[in-house]
Amino acid sequence: MADQENFVRVTRLAKKRAAEAMVQHLQQPNKKRVVLSEIQDLSNVGINQIENKVFVYEPLRPKCKQITRRKVKSSDDPQMCSAYVSDIYDYLHQMEIEKQRRPLPDYLEKVQKDVSANMRGVLVDWLVEVTDEYKLLSDTLYLTVSYIDRFLSVNVIPRKKLQLLGVSAMLIAAKYEEISPPDVGEFCYITDNTYSKKEMVKMEADVLKCLKFEMGNPTIKTFLRQFTKIAQEDYKKNNLQLEFLGYYLADLSLLDYNCVKFLPSLVAAAVIFLSRFTLQPKSHPWCLSLQHCSEYRPVDLKECVLIIHDLQLSRRGSALTAVRDKYKLHKFKCVSTLSSPLEITDSFFEDTRQ
Repeated sequence: MADQENFVRVTRLAKKRAAEAMVQHLQQPNKKRVVLSEIQDLSNVGINQIENKVFVYEPLRPKCKQITRRKVKSSDDPQMCSAYVSDIYDYLHQMEIEKQRRPLPDYLEKVQKDVSANMRGVLVDWLVEVTDEYKLLSDTLYLTVSYIDRFLSVNVIPRKKLQLLGVSAMLIAAKYEEISPPDVGEFCYITDNTYSKKEMVKMEADVLKCLKFEMGNPTIKTFLRQFTKIAQEDYKKNNLQLEFLGYYLADLSLLDYNCVKFLPSLVAAAVIFLSRFTLQPKSHPWCLSLQHCSEYRPVDLKECVLIIHDLQLSRRGSALTAVRDKYKLHKFKCVSTLSSPLEITDSFFEDTRQ
């Protein structure tokens, strides 16, 4: 009891300071940086492709030591506490539907004049590579894409500034999510110094002003964690393949502009639906537990599921390879190589009784 009373909570700031102190003793990694030289709008590919990738081999960031984190049991996770999980979900759902936190579903048609869905896809694909190179959290990537879409919903920018918007949004998201985020100079570096520090700081300020400094909002990943816990109840132990497949499909959804119109919770539910269908194509992908938790019926998910299914089968965005290459690795159970049936029967979009 005395130990509990004397327990000192380790805050995010304390962790950040400790990590920064450790960095001084660490060595440089031999990493290559993938730089997006220019975003072009090519009409002869699925969404688009990066016309020129410049690989910079100069080591930059110190390699952080791996810090062993205490594994958190489900009962220790405040978002999965049975007494509060329903209230937490309701709160997150109310946040995600707030108008100021939502991008316009058709901002490319109504607001932008020089930016296309192809260009957006190229940018997000490149940001996936940047996230992987800098070992950033997936939450940082999801917030970054959210900031980009919200900014483009109210601000007209030329295509030559799109990459600047992308790295500035990631700079903000990294400061919000990471213990030791990359600094402005590092983000200038990954653009091959296409933009100056002054330009990046100016764009950062513009994005923050657009967001009204409301940087924390639920993303697809926020809801996916909750729904994955429910989906795992069908297995005696955690199915890593199901978990990684969900992450893969969620990352794919970021690439497609047509997914912007869906709420993050709906995309997360569609991802779980499609993951279960891929692993067990003869069983109904939905269940009453998931329906109760997410408050979505199968028919509500149909449009989103079909879009992500096309992405999974490379019917859409086939030229964008960063996500697919990432999830070919063994540490992700090679889930991007899993084959999914070409069609999803209509009966699976009917209500389930199980």
